[in-house]
Amino acid sequence: MEIGVNVLNFGPGCDPGVLRSWARTVEDLGFDLLMVSDHVVITPDVAERYPAPFYEPFTTLSWLAGLTTRVRLGTTVLIAPYRHPLLTARMAGNLQELSGGRLVLGVGAGWARQEFAALGVPFERRGRLTDEHLRDMRAAWADTASYSGRRIPVWVGGNSDAGLRRAPAVRGRMASAALHPAVAARSRGQTEGVRARAASPRTRAGPPDRSQTYRGTGRRTEPTRRGGHDRPDRG
Repeated sequence: MEIGVNVLNFGPGCDPGVLRSWARTVEDLGFDLLMVSDHVVITPDVAERYPAPFYEPFTTLSWLAGLTTRVRLGTTVLIAPYRHPLLTARMAGNLQELSGGRLVLGVGAGWARQEFAALGVPFERRGRLTDEHLRDMRAAWADTASYSGRRIPVWVGGNSDAGLRRAPAVRGRMASAALHPAVAARSRGQTEGVRARAASPRTRAGPPDRSQTYRGTGRRTEPTRRGGHDRPDRG
């Protein structure tokens, strides 16, 4: 049984020093897996749960791979529709090689409607896109000379019916990670500092309304039709 820790790669107080300390603490305490979250655009709906700053997972895990030697590195979860599948396959394959085979790629379909709109990805097709991207990534990884000679474990996150079907379809498993009390105790000072900053009046007021930033991107999403393959996807 593997025991994983979800390291916070976002929020007030998160910086390279905090990430470095968390990673080394997780490894020193003997945990098996260190995982980080994924968002690309911190739209208002994302900011309510995952406030800025937000450290992009592939960049963060690549950096942490150089600071650790044993602990496995993963995503909980990478939102598959946000990136072209060949780009994801390339980044994951490179990280798998550079980390010595320590990557666990957790994937999911996503939930943040405003973030999907900002990226020009049709929210209603997110489940179908996730299935297609997973197939394309596995096909790309079959070209081991180009992408990676190492197998990349894929864990599927989510508890919807579609998510449960998706896991065996890719021969993966459900991603699950939790913050262990020992890690929190070891890094109590850092944790309290983050909480204090998050509770400040300025932070409680919430992030500025950036809704204007995400309009007029020049990208159009595909029209949604009722019925057929374009019905709203709950996957």
